[in-house]
Amino acid sequence: MRNRNHIVVVHLNDKEYDRLNQKCRQAGLRREQFARAAFEGINIRPRPPDTYKELAREIAAVGNNLNQIAHRVNSTGYVTQAQFEQVMDIMSRIWKLVQERA
Repeated sequence: MRNRNHIVVVHLNDKEYDRLNQKCRQAGLRREQFARAAFEGINIRPRPPDTYKELAREIAAVGNNLNQIAHRVNSTGYVTQAQFEQVMDIMSRIWKLVQERA
């Protein structure tokens, strides 16, 4: 049994139809999903580029390394020069990743 039993037909000219399809592609939604969201007054934003997911994974991996260093520092109570340089290197890698993908 369908949850949505009512059909709404909307007539569009070529320009309106092209604009609708463009907005759907940008949002990563099908026309039906886009229309429902628009009817509900939901702010529909463009889907982030696919590179953002890859960037988030890379930053998470680098962040895990940073978290391991922080854990060691917290357990010992001090930071060695090598640990500090490692943290700075990790932060530099994160900054480069962000700049490359932006």
